[in-house]
Amino acid sequence: MDELIRNLAVYALPVLFAITLHEAAHAYAAKYFGDTTAYAAGRMSLNPMSHIDPVGTVIIPVVLYLTTGFVFGYARPVPIDFSRLRNPKRHMAWVALAGPAANFVMALLWTILGILLDAFQVSEPFWHKMAYAGLITNLLFFAFNLVPIPPLDGGRIAVSLLPNRLAYKYARLEPYGFFIVLALIFLKVLNFWVVPVVMAGQGLLSLIVSPLNLLLH
Repeated sequence: MDELIRNLAVYALPVLFAITLHEAAHAYAAKYFGDTTAYAAGRMSLNPMSHIDPVGTVIIPVVLYLTTGFVFGYARPVPIDFSRLRNPKRHMAWVALAGPAANFVMALLWTILGILLDAFQVSEPFWHKMAYAGLITNLLFFAFNLVPIPPLDGGRIAVSLLPNRLAYKYARLEPYGFFIVLALIFLKVLNFWVVPVVMAGQGLLSLIVSPLNLLLH
């Protein structure tokens, strides 16, 4: 129980930021490309309470963490009317990509924070653990949301890129997507996607911050 409480303290802020900016990025991109549905609903917001779903954001992740060690959850879906986008099929991909892109940027910022903590010799381990938690949480959000199964962002990107006939058929998976993803998690099949994407993300982040590392060390 003590370990669970420590982990919750370390991960609380990174997870809240990861969820909030991910969902707000979807809303902002939708508004940019012509759909103001999410904006009108108050979802283009940095207030975590606008995006948190009690079951999907709290209960399911905790239960999965305790039973499988894998954390999976979801926020309240951002309401987007794709038909109101200026170019619905093409812009759907950009709106979907905005969320994972926000997570990658946050992973970069947490990485920079970790480098600065080392450079300024901050000895308190809590902040180092939080910086690492921010990095890994956002990379997991990034990788998981890019899984090409509707209604995940990767699924919407796939629908956007496929020819119309195939896109229509693929989009029909959406009502079953949540159950497909849960099955892949419990069967540990999803690891074959998430782990390589996270590792690739870490490699790219290391490359991006290498000049800062050289400057400070």
